[in-house]
Amino acid sequence: MYPEHTPHAPAQRAVEVHHSTPYPPAAVAPAPVVPMQAGAVPSVASVVLPDGRVVTGYSLSPMQPEPLAAKPPVSRAAVNVALGGVGFLAVCGGLLLLTTFIAALTALVTQLIVLAAVIFGGWIAVQVFGASGHGGGTTVNIRKATFKRNHFHG
Repeated sequence: MYPEHTPHAPAQRAVEVHHSTPYPPAAVAPAPVVPMQAGAVPSVASVVLPDGRVVTGYSLSPMQPEPLAAKPPVSRAAVNVALGGVGFLAVCGGLLLLTTFIAALTALVTQLIVLAAVIFGGWIAVQVFGASGHGGGTTVNIRKATFKRNHFHG
């Protein structure tokens, strides 16, 4: 714990004490007198130090921070109106999207109905116009008799 080369025990070591040396007060020229407002003259304070000296000076008041600019309070009515406006805009946007979606869905259904009508109408036209003409029938000769689509011609 203690170095080996120490010739005496730790309690026998010499202790050096350093005392501060007071400096004599310097001769200071008196400060010029500055005229001040009567209400703004600071008070003079004197302090007696433990060694008997007296220190005189102006007392300083603690610095007050600059007051923050007071924000005006926001009324609940203004907040409610603002929130109502935001909600109204959201509903209007949603309704606009909803009407756009309904219009697109209506157009799709209309196109599907027209497509089905064209296909079904074409099939019906082929059935109607295809059955009534004798020129397009199939002719079969059996034993010198001619049958033309279920009609016997001799």
